[in-house]
This record gives sequence, structure tokens and C-alpha cells, in this order.
Amino acid sequence: MANSMKTIARKCFPKAVQVTDRFHVQKLTFEALQDIRIKHRWEAIDLENEQIKQARLKQKSFSPETFANGDTRKQLLARSRYLLYKAPSNWTENQHERSKILFEQYADIKLAFKLTQRLRNIFNHAKSKEGAYTKLAHWYKDVEDTGLRLLIP
Repeated sequence: MANSMKTIARKCFPKAVQVTDRFHVQKLTFEALQDIRIKHRWEAIDLENEQIKQARLKQKSFSPETFANGDTRKQLLARSRYLLYKAPSNWTENQHERSKILFEQYADIKLAFKLTQRLRNIFNHAKSKEGAYTKLAHWYKDVEDTGLRLLIP
């Protein structure tokens, strides 16, 4: 999928048909979803560091906010990594609880997750090539409409 590889393939194998496999397309969308999560995690780290600094200046102890499952914001974002790769039907009870909190706190992660799951479902449940192309076109348009440009491979 890299431009350099496309150029090499075109020059070395001019009659070859280049294809992009579903594994790499899905991988890119999952990586984009993780990028959104990581961006929020760095923001949470920076916020907590600032709160610690302010508490020290006031000579007070710092205790981070915790959610219903006992996670701090930093922990929530760190521990959500693997559940975002899985389909909700494969989540553990703890992952279901964590996802509920995560999606309440971060609407963009929820939206990106839903889009990655829709793409997974297109690949898993397509009955025909034409139907899949149509669904992919709709998916692509929906991604563009959200403004989450990171998800477009």
C-alpha cells in the first residue's frame, strides 16, 4: 500500500494487478483508533502532572479521580488498548464495564470504534463483491462526514 512499493511493482511487473488486502486495511483503521486513544492518554498524563504540580505548590497531597470500575483516567485509557481491537461479543465483563466508561468519556473514541467495527463487519459478512464495494463506499463517506480523517486508509 506504500507509494514506493506501488512504484516498484509497476516498474518491475507492469502487467500485474495491484490489490490491497483486507488485513492491511483493517490494520490501518485499528492503528488510527489507537492513535486517538493515545492522544487522549497523553492529554490525561499532562493533566495529571499539572494537578500534581499544583497540589505540591499548595502543599497538599494529590489523589486522582477514579471511575466506577476503580480506574483513573490514565489507567482507563491504558487498559482500553486491547478491548478496542476486539469485537464487543468477545469482551470480558470487565472490558464491557471499561468500554462503557471509556465511551461515555470519549465520544470520538466511541465513534471511531463503531466505524472500525462496521468495516470489520463489511469484510466478515459480505455476500458479494458488488455489495461489499457499495458498503465500503458508504463506510468511506461516513468516515469523511465524521471528520475523523485518521481512519481513512
